[in-house]
Amino acid sequence: MLRVGQITVAVDGTKVLANASKHGAVSYERAGQRMEQLEAEVVQLMAKAEAADSTPLEEGLTIPEEITRRQERKAQLARARAQIEARARAKAIKEQAVPQKGQPGPKDQYNFTDPESRIMKAGSGDHFEQAYNAQAAVEVGSRLIVGQRVSNAANDKKQLVPTVAAIPQSVGTIEAVLTDSGFYSEEAVKEVETSQDGGDSGTKVYAAMEKTSHHRTVGDLEQKPEPEAPVPGAPVAEVMKHRLRTREGKAKYKLRQQTVEPVFGIIKSVMGFRRFLLRGLEKVSIEWTWVSLAYNLKRMHRMQWAG
Repeated sequence: MLRVGQITVAVDGTKVLANASKHGAVSYERAGQRMEQLEAEVVQLMAKAEAADSTPLEEGLTIPEEITRRQERKAQLARARAQIEARARAKAIKEQAVPQKGQPGPKDQYNFTDPESRIMKAGSGDHFEQAYNAQAAVEVGSRLIVGQRVSNAANDKKQLVPTVAAIPQSVGTIEAVLTDSGFYSEEAVKEVETSQDGGDSGTKVYAAMEKTSHHRTVGDLEQKPEPEAPVPGAPVAEVMKHRLRTREGKAKYKLRQQTVEPVFGIIKSVMGFRRFLLRGLEKVSIEWTWVSLAYNLKRMHRMQWAG
């Protein structure tokens, strides 16, 4: 059912809801503002107690309990800000950025229910959800998932290399990787196409350089001669544009849309998997492996009966 060796895979990612509400998240800036507000309320409550203020609280409320509640919430917010700061420093170190870049942005988020999930654009990009970025590499002939992983990165810009690396060596050589513009970067393409010893890995990446419409114009329908090949040593972007303009490149890239997008559609619409049940990156990664396995079993059953 699965061709082994010299396979072509389509790589893509889809946002899957985390087992946490986005309303359980707080931004770095908002956490700081809320801590200041809570501190002011604690001072106000203590002054009220010391002055023996005659104005009573609501039934069932006491000043000591209200002070404790605010102090505990302030401590939670302080831990959230510390986590956001630690993430920013780790990101700066990973990207070898200057120290100033290790400071968190005002909108950097922390979720109290599932701290490893992130606020991400969802659907067509018109709204945000608390989610994970589920990745899959799908073999174009069988439409079986041959590699899967989960990331908490909000976009796919740095996901190509680790997602290709998630494909086990047992499937053999990967001849081509098809992916959209969201995955493209010169560094990622070079890394996938270069072996560990610095030679040619035998894998070619076919990545759109920009978003394209599925509609074909009259000009697109007209037969054109093969484009002239770029000179040796040409920039990766120039090589990639040429690759996707050739007849072979167009034919291969056309397979991407009809390979990986239907897989995500089946997983979400037919199998009904739209939200993780587990929490934390390690656990949701295991859950996504289960879902991928379930999809493959379903797909193989269908292939068996169709054959």
